[in-house]
Amino acid sequence: MAKHGKKYNAAKLKVDQAKFYTPREAIALVKETSTTNFDATVEIHMRMGLDPRQADQMVRDVVVLPNGLGKTVRVLVFAQGEGVAKATEGGADVIADSDEWINKIAGGWTDFDVAISTPDMMGKAGKLGRVLGPRGLMPNPKAGTVVPAEDLPRVIQEAKAGRVEFRLDKTANIHVPLGKVSFSAEKLQENLAAFMDAIKKAKPAAGKGTYIRHISLASTMGPGIKVDTNQAQVMSVGE
Repeated sequence: MAKHGKKYNAAKLKVDQAKFYTPREAIALVKETSTTNFDATVEIHMRMGLDPRQADQMVRDVVVLPNGLGKTVRVLVFAQGEGVAKATEGGADVIADSDEWINKIAGGWTDFDVAISTPDMMGKAGKLGRVLGPRGLMPNPKAGTVVPAEDLPRVIQEAKAGRVEFRLDKTANIHVPLGKVSFSAEKLQENLAAFMDAIKKAKPAAGKGTYIRHISLASTMGPGIKVDTNQAQVMSVGE
């Protein structure tokens, strides 16, 4: 079992492991217990009351966080023809419009954070599943990253502004970044409220019983902080 350092242990002492904090309290504590020398990411981790083995209980959607993620997002777009012009208009960092780019990515190059594709390029992009799939970079219609050429500017700009994909993993958990520790508590609270609203809207009809079982917040390499699920679910943007 990995041993934690002095900074982590000192931070953990500030957290009452038996308490379920309000969202406001948890955010303040996340900022206080960040132990890194860099601007750490604030993350939310959720245990869901769903069965990931059942297709009708899957959760997968996207949300645009109102205050972004606090980082530069590099966007690659698979496009050709009109799509190239639209991708350029939207500010794509890389436009993969040739077999040369496809071969480069197949060779392991993944110097980007989000991949978007037009439908007519999915035949080529789909061949990159072994490279992009494990990294969560494969364009997917359900995640809103396979779009017509005319929608590219909007989707690219959303990705750069803080568009986050969330999905239920094989262990019935959801993990999502919410911003940086350097964000104000108000900005983190607004991002959390937007995410919680998206999670509620994404609830599958087949899901029975308790939808959200457990929520915790943590900074990169920081201790987990339990959040009161009832209070988190009634948050609203701008409150």
